[in-house]
Amino acid sequence: MKKQNSPERLEPHFKMTGYGFEWGAAKVERMCSDEKKGWVYMSVKTPRGEIRVYVTKTGKIRVWNCKTGEELK
Repeated sequence: MKKQNSPERLEPHFKMTGYGFEWGAAKVERMCSDEKKGWVYMSVKTPRGEIRVYVTKTGKIRVWNCKTGEELK
């Protein structure tokens, strides 16, 4: 009986960076924050696009598409 070769599972690339991490084609980075007001701002970049995420102190999330400049709803 002949054994079948099973393809190896390829894990996506992962690397910590100075302001975030790279995971597969995505690069996630913290951009800025305001400790007093409690909000944070971060970006997720890929070779095909970028979004920016704003999170308020209360947990409200706003997401922007950097290509169009529009907020995603």
